[in-house]
Amino acid sequence: MVYAIPRGGVEVAAEIARAKGWLLDVVVPRKLGAPGNPELGVGAIAPGVRVLDAEIIERLGIGPGYLEGEVARQEEEIARRTRAYRGDRPQQEVQGRTAVVVDDGVATGGTAAAALRWVRARGAARVVLAVPVAPPEAVARLAEEADRVVCLETPEPFHAVGQWYRRFPQVSDQEVVRLLGDGG
Repeated sequence: MVYAIPRGGVEVAAEIARAKGWLLDVVVPRKLGAPGNPELGVGAIAPGVRVLDAEIIERLGIGPGYLEGEVARQEEEIARRTRAYRGDRPQQEVQGRTAVVVDDGVATGGTAAAALRWVRARGAARVVLAVPVAPPEAVARLAEEADRVVCLETPEPFHAVGQWYRRFPQVSDQEVVRLLGDGG
């Protein structure tokens, strides 16, 4: 069972699912952004899962009011994306199966950790993370969340996932739906 992390991870996951003849589905985690800097992740969530960076939350003095508001905003976006991507297709059952969670790359690993915990909470017998590129320290952290991490490149220095692609266009919701429909 292949679980793609939208949006860019769906392109990578669709190729893996197609090549292996495996089922394709989607898990929708979301980064929790810092106040005034939404690109700075202070944690991540997936349905029923929270991964919080207590150190950065304390260092930035983020209170529970902001954090709960950010969680609520991201839960709404998870619900919207899940409806948009899955439509009326039921969620694939992972109980007792191997779940391969796929993204187009990892920067900090927050959303990947949330996705891994999400599939494990649904009873996956084995959890694998597969990504083309990630910094070594993120791979080490995610190895504690997954039974196996497959990462093709661990370059240093690492600044952003997109720097390791020749082309790194944004993937649209419509493309995600198309890819999931082709392989889901």
